[in-house]
Amino acid sequence: MKILIIHNKYHQAGGEDAVVIQEARLLKQKHEVEVLYFQNNAGIKGLFQFLCSIWNFRATRTVNSKIKEFQPDVVHLHNFHFASGPLIIRTVKKMSVPLVLTLHNYRLLCPSAILLQNNQLFLDSLQQRFPWSAIRKKVYRDSILLTFWLAVVFFLHKKIGTFKKVDKYICLTKFSKQLIQKSQLRIGSDQLLVKPNFTKKVEQKLLPVRGEYFLFVGRLSEEKGIDILLQTFENSKCILKIAGNGPLEKLVKHKASECTNIIYLGSLASQEVNEQLSKAQALIFPSIWYEGMPMTILEAFAVKTPIIASNLGAMSTIIEHHKNGLHFEAGNVADLKAKINEWQKFSVVEKEQFREHAYNSYQTLYAPELQIEYFEKIYNSILK
Repeated sequence: MKILIIHNKYHQAGGEDAVVIQEARLLKQKHEVEVLYFQNNAGIKGLFQFLCSIWNFRATRTVNSKIKEFQPDVVHLHNFHFASGPLIIRTVKKMSVPLVLTLHNYRLLCPSAILLQNNQLFLDSLQQRFPWSAIRKKVYRDSILLTFWLAVVFFLHKKIGTFKKVDKYICLTKFSKQLIQKSQLRIGSDQLLVKPNFTKKVEQKLLPVRGEYFLFVGRLSEEKGIDILLQTFENSKCILKIAGNGPLEKLVKHKASECTNIIYLGSLASQEVNEQLSKAQALIFPSIWYEGMPMTILEAFAVKTPIIASNLGAMSTIIEHHKNGLHFEAGNVADLKAKINEWQKFSVVEKEQFREHAYNSYQTLYAPELQIEYFEKIYNSILK
């Protein structure tokens, strides 16, 4: 099968970019695959790309040429914001090529893309035909004008039926599928499929004796629940290690200098992350937004590490309470403390059962060898 993957890279590389690279590498094991990248720019060039995203003729010509050259059986689109724009969907379908789109975030539902504003869930856009509330609250880059223009881009393409031309949408979790079905997007349930992300296996030599610490890995930002994390551990006897970087890095460093039980590791390479995960008692995941499908959770499962996470969004479906991890009420410091104390009281045998369930979740849902079958089933369904 010939598969053309199209992806719009962010100015700063993120999780979506890593997923595209990983999936392309996997598919190349059995199929002929090419990847067409668009790249978001910063500054004036980026603003020009953003303004042109409503009807980007340059991007459509690029897609048109690539399809003529490669002659794919199917196109798999991951992201079209903002260097390419939604018009490329119409280009693909005009050339009669089956199209799959992976929904990595919630931008089709709201200009915010993460359904969060001022550290609170923001769901107004889900039931509004035009997202006036999002515009008033400046949910995109804290700008009324930028939020308005982004809203116009997506509203126009909804009105002319661009998003109905996609043959199949891939949702990363059951939660995101349910959210989309309840929204004003009006995508048919037969167009929505659930296929999770995956992560590679880790060599057994990276599974040493467990340490006595808990671990956070990720972007140091408000939506990741960093404030909640620090408040939970600042007066605790439990050890917390934090890996990552981001806008709240100074706050994390400050707390680490004040509290001997909080250790800031900085930004780690993937192998170093796996080593820390494999030694941790549990991964703490206090995110206050719905998330797409956090790769850190899958990486933890791959090394038999349970998760203590917010009972919210993707985490509510990926993590099974008292099985492969524990849930706590999102944003509730007292409840997170209670769940950490609960974990500490588990016996050695009980903790090992959690770890086995975590690894079983990885093997049965998120291992790479399962993915080829997922992809082929989806692609074949639209080829027929």
